[in-house]
Amino acid sequence: MSFFDLGLAPSLAQAAQSRGLMAPTAVQQQAIPVVLGGRDLQACAPTGSGKTAAYVLPLLQDWMLSDAAQRSGAKATRALVLVPTRELAAQVAELIYMVGESLGKRPKVAVLTGGVSINPQLMALRGGVDMVIATPGRLLDVVEHSRLQLKTLRTLVLDEADRLMDLGFAEELDKVLALVPEGQARQTLLFSATFAPSVQGLAAKLLRPDHVKVEIASTHREDATIEQRVFHIDAAKRTALLRELVEQYKGQRMLVFVASRYTAEHVANKLYDKKINATAFHGDLSQGARKQVLQEFKNQQWQVLITTDLAARGIHVDDLPLVVNYDLPRSPIEYTHRIGRTGRAGASGLAISFVSPATEAHWKLIAKRNALTDVVLETLPQYPVTEKAPERQPHEDGDNGGVKGKRMSKKDKLRAAAAAATKEQGEGDKR
Repeated sequence: MSFFDLGLAPSLAQAAQSRGLMAPTAVQQQAIPVVLGGRDLQACAPTGSGKTAAYVLPLLQDWMLSDAAQRSGAKATRALVLVPTRELAAQVAELIYMVGESLGKRPKVAVLTGGVSINPQLMALRGGVDMVIATPGRLLDVVEHSRLQLKTLRTLVLDEADRLMDLGFAEELDKVLALVPEGQARQTLLFSATFAPSVQGLAAKLLRPDHVKVEIASTHREDATIEQRVFHIDAAKRTALLRELVEQYKGQRMLVFVASRYTAEHVANKLYDKKINATAFHGDLSQGARKQVLQEFKNQQWQVLITTDLAARGIHVDDLPLVVNYDLPRSPIEYTHRIGRTGRAGASGLAISFVSPATEAHWKLIAKRNALTDVVLETLPQYPVTEKAPERQPHEDGDNGGVKGKRMSKKDKLRAAAAAATKEQGEGDKR
């Protein structure tokens, strides 16, 4: 099957192919005809499966066939794409620009994300824009300070919908929905690699009753393109093993996930001091620095990128052969997204995780939730395990190993405390 078979205009299908999209992936084959047909869509597909193009290409076609593509005057916004991170916003915009360049024309796009000055973004809205790609918080700030109108919207896209909910955007999403046409007057598309229960509730709220659900069934356990290995090692020896892996895979780029920004800098500095071309990537960097570091890594100027979960989603690096979990992720879902940075678009990849005695119970939960029954915990002869696992006290919510989603987050605890205070005040007023 080719893009010409999916209902795309020949010029658009040709432009997509000229940019390396030679044949539609499974999610594109199922999603593109649905979107072109005007139906609401809930699409769940693994990382690296081509979800971005599955909605970008139909958005471009809608723009091409509209009067907006021919007019030179003020533009009315036709599409809004909500994303959780600046990096994913940049990736979506890049695909629109690339395909548009091959078309010989492209829509006017505004990318509205935090971490940078709002003034250039407000300036970019002058004369109107065809498409907006935004994080929810910055979008609301821009609406407050500009004349951006979203009532002309034809299509609303939520990309990485589960991540939007996980990051606590629910309240901001409600405010955004108040700015766009009602559900029957717009087309709504939800895309993600996973659909948590909270997102299922969001789908029921946002999508028309006759919406189409597309699910590309695949787990990394079944996906032969990603080999997974797990090494049992003392926490204090992880950096030494990481240096050994860098030497073993010399000349190949490596994405290394850690738990904190401090650890990213610390490990990157340790490697750099050993003459290893490594650098850190995390949320404390400015937007300009993040963009530069990521581009340098894509250009192979850095061999090793030490990162937080900032790079677990919305980051695509061609031919990335190796991902390492120096620290395990808090959530089993994040494990899926992390290792999904390799083995993309049919290429093979290797995912390695370090498990110390202190994190062994947590690994067992991650393995259980992801059905990784065939992934064994290996011990390397040169790194005998000598550390002892700490005694674990059962948590009041159950012994869950620290998996995110079971224990209350700091934000949830603050909300619960505020609710309790309000209730107590109300009871005091009654007394």
